[in-house]
Amino acid sequence: MHDTSSHAVAHHGPPASFIRKHIFSLDHKVIGKQYFGLAFVAVLVGIFLSWLMRLHLGWTNLAIPGLHLLSSNGAPGNLMTPEYYLQLMTMHATIMVFFVLTTAPFAAFGNYFLPIQVGAEDMPFPRFNMMSFWITFLGFIALMSSFFVGDGPTLGGWTQYAPLSAIGQAAGPGEGTGVVLWAISITLFCIGQLLGSLNFITTTLDMRTRGMSLMRMPLSVWAWFITSVMGLTAFAVLMPACILLILDHVAGTSFFVPSNLVINDQLLPHSGGSTLLWQHLFWFFGHPEVYIAIVPGMGIVSHVLITSMRRPLLSHRVMIYSMGALAVLSYMVYGHHMFVSGMNPVSSIAFSFPTLIITIPATIIVLLWLGSLYGSRLRINTASLFALGFISMFISGGVSGFFLAQPSIDILLHGTYFVVGHFHMVMGVAAMFGIFAGTFFWFPKMFGRMMNETLGRIHFWLTFVGTYTIFMPFHYIGLAGNIRRYQAFTPDYMQQFIPVHKFITVAALLTGAAQLIFVYNLIHSRFWGKPAPDNPWEATSLEWSTPSTPPPWNNFGDKMPVVYHDPYQYGVEGSTGDYVMQNSPERIETVRDEA
Repeated sequence: MHDTSSHAVAHHGPPASFIRKHIFSLDHKVIGKQYFGLAFVAVLVGIFLSWLMRLHLGWTNLAIPGLHLLSSNGAPGNLMTPEYYLQLMTMHATIMVFFVLTTAPFAAFGNYFLPIQVGAEDMPFPRFNMMSFWITFLGFIALMSSFFVGDGPTLGGWTQYAPLSAIGQAAGPGEGTGVVLWAISITLFCIGQLLGSLNFITTTLDMRTRGMSLMRMPLSVWAWFITSVMGLTAFAVLMPACILLILDHVAGTSFFVPSNLVINDQLLPHSGGSTLLWQHLFWFFGHPEVYIAIVPGMGIVSHVLITSMRRPLLSHRVMIYSMGALAVLSYMVYGHHMFVSGMNPVSSIAFSFPTLIITIPATIIVLLWLGSLYGSRLRINTASLFALGFISMFISGGVSGFFLAQPSIDILLHGTYFVVGHFHMVMGVAAMFGIFAGTFFWFPKMFGRMMNETLGRIHFWLTFVGTYTIFMPFHYIGLAGNIRRYQAFTPDYMQQFIPVHKFITVAALLTGAAQLIFVYNLIHSRFWGKPAPDNPWEATSLEWSTPSTPPPWNNFGDKMPVVYHDPYQYGVEGSTGDYVMQNSPERIETVRDEA
């Protein structure tokens, strides 16, 4: 524990100019909002790209107006070519995984709330914090520009196909520029996340206020801390992998390009490279990235549920240990993404065991949530509904992971839509529900206004039902043999899947349109929403002990808080209300257990 009143943090005064206050800010709260805005823009782009793909999969010969404007190569007659489809798939996946699922729950909410929840004035390295956002922003700009430069990000580094686009260097100037920009974008993103992770780890370990022991930290802080440790090691592997890909493309190296490769009757001057090297490097990062996206959601959902249930989880410590176990085991399972790559069968068996073992801490976390909910007097609001939706999606998507953990079954299902349904539900949609839960829960603190509850509940139910109608059919057609990554289903045996894809496309268009309700609610509430009280949810953690309008520059003013209690003191007899704040000196005699 550290007494932040002893000026250990790198102090900086309030900004004097508009640029320093709103653009190049050193305030972690402003930087958190900037990350949130970036993720908001990115998710709108990602949804739009998914619409284009779904329209094509439902109606293959449909001419989409303006489609040629999204690529330097154009789209003849506004019809989507196989290469163009793979460009969209690459960009959609990259935007959603990196700039939405990593940026929003970790970088945005973590930047804003981690220092306040541990009682710190700010991050210890505020300039690094500012740099982390602007480097990430530049990465997003580089990614978007890859649409319009060179050959576009065709197969741009996503999964095992990335090195194959490096052969574009032999085709002449301008070819493959989009792929290089893709790799530069991810390299910049990795640098930004490494800077952010260093700040998060140092804040958690060194900047806690008096009385804030490790076990008194809220579960959201633990989730951000664990994610920071994962990010520090995982992104440190992806970054050099992208640098090697860039060198293959522009410097004549052959880290990933094999020897004796003939393209267009031309023998390329490469030797010693291996496309499997990319798979090893990418997937060593790739599986921790799954938990980099989902663990912050676990912490946010736990924090929201406890506040809504008005009692702690069955075990605070077990929840922390389980999230830590997920982080450790996530580095041991990357090989299950490579069961079809020709690896030694002994290696497949070796990777299948930790893949099954990692389901144990995940199952414990789910049981903690369900056991704590049983018998509770849950307060139903939009935030708690999305938290419950997170649990539902995590269970539904996670069950299908048991199938993919078995090498013999995965070889059959790996190239099908079964995998697409699995990772969209367990990683994509579940993490998005965590983001929605955090947004509705912390919006009053971030902006001083309440979001509209009626619109929030309508948005929840449309999104909840819509996501099931989109991604559950993916599992069914995957089991039936529908191959993924195909942009058209021309063989006779695949014609049977076209009606299902049309149904999925309609569901995706409607569910995507339902997000406009959230967009309206977010923007309208930001400027015209009902003013929020300082503690609208009657929560106990430190972020609710400070004014929201306007928030103090250094979070707690001149007097730093002292923590007297564990983070979740609900159902306390004899107290004012049914809760006791962490920084309240009120003595707790007994805690009521209604389970």
